[in-house]
Amino acid sequence: MTLSILLQAAGGGMMGLLPFLLIIVVMWLFFFRPQMKKQKAENVFRKEIAKGMRIVTTSGIHGKILEVKETTLIIESENSRLCVERSAVSKELSAQYLPKDQDKK
Repeated sequence: MTLSILLQAAGGGMMGLLPFLLIIVVMWLFFFRPQMKKQKAENVFRKEIAKGMRIVTTSGIHGKILEVKETTLIIESENSRLCVERSAVSKELSAQYLPKDQDKK
C-alpha cells in the first residue's frame, strides 16, 4: 500500500514537469532557433561584403560600397561619402530587388 502511494507521488511529480518542458521546447523551436538562424545568415552576409555592392544600412541609408576595411566600410550615398561599421549593414540591394526605373542608374 505504501509503495503504491510513493509510486503515484513520483509519477505525478514527473507529469507535473511535463507542461513546463513542453513550453520550453516550443519556445526554443518557435523563438530562439529561428533567431539564431537569422543571426548566422546575417554574419555570413557581412563577411561576404565586397566593393561595388549596393546596400542599405540599419538606419536606412542607401549607398554603394567604395572601400572595404576590416571593421568599417566607406559608402557613397548621393554626393557624399560615409564611413560605417560592417555591423550597420542591413541588406544588399541587388538588381533583382530594385524597381525597373532605378535599375538603369
